[in-house]
Amino acid sequence: MSAEATSPGARSRRRGRTSIDLRRLGRAALLGPGSRDRLPDAIGHVAEAHRAHHPDADLLVLGKAYVLAEMSHRGQFRKSGEPYITHPLAVTLILAELGAETTTLTASLLHDTVEDTDVTLNQVRAEFGDEVCYLVDGVTKLEKVDYGAAAEPETFRKMLVATGNDVRVMSIKLADRLHNMRTLGVMRQEKQERIAKVTHDVLIPLAERLGVQALKTELEDLAFAILQPEEYERTRTVIADGATAGPGLDPVAEDVRRTLREADISAEVVIRPRHFLSVHRARLKRGEMRGTDFGRLLVLVGEDADCYAVLGELHTCFTPVISEFKDFIAAPKYNLYQSLHTAVAGPGGAVVEVLIRTHQMHKVAEAGVVALGNPYAPVDGAEPAEGERADPTRPGWLSRLLEWQEAATDPDTFWTTLRADLAQDREISVFLADGGMLGLPAGATCVDAAYAQHGDGAHGCIGARVNGRLATLSTVLVDGDTVQLLLAHSPVQEPPNGRDGDGEERAAGTGTTGAVETEGTRGDRPGQDLDVARDPAQGRPQDAAPGPSPEWLDHARTPAARIAIAGWLAANPESLMVAAAPPRTPGAVTAGRRGVANVVVDVPEATVRLAGCCTPVPPDAVAGFTVRGGAVTVHRTECPAVGRMTALGRPPVAVSWGDEPECRVTLYAESFGRPRLLADLTEAIATAGAAIVSANVEPPSEQRVRHTYTLQLPDAAGLPGLMRAMRDVPGVFDVRRAQHEPAP
Repeated sequence: MSAEATSPGARSRRRGRTSIDLRRLGRAALLGPGSRDRLPDAIGHVAEAHRAHHPDADLLVLGKAYVLAEMSHRGQFRKSGEPYITHPLAVTLILAELGAETTTLTASLLHDTVEDTDVTLNQVRAEFGDEVCYLVDGVTKLEKVDYGAAAEPETFRKMLVATGNDVRVMSIKLADRLHNMRTLGVMRQEKQERIAKVTHDVLIPLAERLGVQALKTELEDLAFAILQPEEYERTRTVIADGATAGPGLDPVAEDVRRTLREADISAEVVIRPRHFLSVHRARLKRGEMRGTDFGRLLVLVGEDADCYAVLGELHTCFTPVISEFKDFIAAPKYNLYQSLHTAVAGPGGAVVEVLIRTHQMHKVAEAGVVALGNPYAPVDGAEPAEGERADPTRPGWLSRLLEWQEAATDPDTFWTTLRADLAQDREISVFLADGGMLGLPAGATCVDAAYAQHGDGAHGCIGARVNGRLATLSTVLVDGDTVQLLLAHSPVQEPPNGRDGDGEERAAGTGTTGAVETEGTRGDRPGQDLDVARDPAQGRPQDAAPGPSPEWLDHARTPAARIAIAGWLAANPESLMVAAAPPRTPGAVTAGRRGVANVVVDVPEATVRLAGCCTPVPPDAVAGFTVRGGAVTVHRTECPAVGRMTALGRPPVAVSWGDEPECRVTLYAESFGRPRLLADLTEAIATAGAAIVSANVEPPSEQRVRHTYTLQLPDAAGLPGLMRAMRDVPGVFDVRRAQHEPAP
């Protein structure tokens, strides 16, 4: 496959500029530099592109860097046959067209000299200074002779660490990979696919996170052409046939221009064609493609306020598709992207997507961090204080990546985890109770928040509050949540009277449905693998040191959390041991009969359980039935299940109550909705001496609320008094024992 065949987007991006003949540049490079007072002819295109963005740039340093690069690479050739110097020239031109500043372009010209020639980093530092030296070192590959199979992952690790100090390192790497992908056709197929796969898994997500859309979209198309050649060719055919797919965007663009002129809004309206992979995705989503599906309208204005003025005119004069509206100006993406997205109805009911942004927003949307120039340059001549050199993008994703890579000492673990981390392409922001903020990938849980905030200190995390309510550590967080992590070694700061800020009892989960937690009850609820209380039945000895359980790995989404949890479990193998369960206190048992849960049955060695549908307690009249597996289930005689069992011909088993007074019961409370109702109900239950095992409050329906409580009573004789106390709570109109309705 030729380089041209794998570069579907290259021609459109260079419209308006003379196309560059790399072979001609190569021949010019072999001739060496020109006179002292002018730049070598070979980098004329670079100088032209650079001056378009930076009119006052000093180009002499570029000429000096070119001379060193050309002399160092002289005699080296690429696999395509061109002189090697054509590669750093092409990489530098890519960055110059994006608006990179002079230091980046200087390092770009020299980026392969230390790796492939006799030039040393000390020479680069002596000639061009520390910044250029740092950038060149950051993109220099590690030797396979020294690292073997780990050379590629360790090179990326080195590059990412360098990017943490200076994002321009990754800018150079992305441009380097783009030119290599453009000219990949001379490689054998297996190598093309290997390079394209790494590009797809690592470099394209990094380009997205750095906001360099111009590089990202072309890299996507080039990787698409190699990794999915059949789909790529099918997409080429669809695009070629797009001209006959119905009315295109030209009539709509003209209508938009006329509308904005009449509103006296100065704006540039252009048609922005979709790139190949975008067309492919749109075809899979929409099926048959219309003429308007092959591009978007881009409206460019001068000021932020003009963006909203354009939006108002479009939504007034056209039929808007409200579900397609997104405001990335008020809430920019984590990669600096700002724009208004909307859609309006076009000819024949077609949907036309519209992007609205300022010219500066457009520059940043295309070039990302490259458009920032030198983000570390002194402001007004003042050097930044130590520790103030921050990533110009939102620091969350890069900071997290740099933190967890330190713990991933194994190259394979680092490489696998890096790909998984970069595959999570959306980010949320959650707020801490103390006023801080955490950036986390979408889908992150309280486990991830704990390790993001406390590092290894999160091993002792026992729970969390999300938006003021107790929540299990497996709770998935959403953008804007407020989180407070509770650590075993820190005193839990309870709200006044044991209630949360909204006046309700502490409940697991969020919203109107939750499980009320009381001390010593959480371990009784099945399926809660991340509860505060842990007992031997949950997989850890009671005297074990506080720490994560293996189940935490199922809920951790961030690499930092997963690596830390796995490391702790490996260092504490005893945490995986299941302690022997303590012997149970025998209930009332007669000869040849087995008693469980204060129930005595006439079936030897049978497992006995109280039915959850009616939760019988002494002195209820009860009946037992043998069910699948040989267990005996005990029901109240008025339970509908008894009638069904009898109808099926199952013989009853003789059942009687033992002498133990304790019992567990489930009650339903029906009430009208009012403030503090849950608090008053749970106070009545506590006053009656019952312990709440779990509670559930359903969302109100027609101003009525249903509560479900599972309670542990010290004596079954107290049940009638408890139910009366609950009925006496204002707003409660019914309290009854749990019992399923009869089957129809």
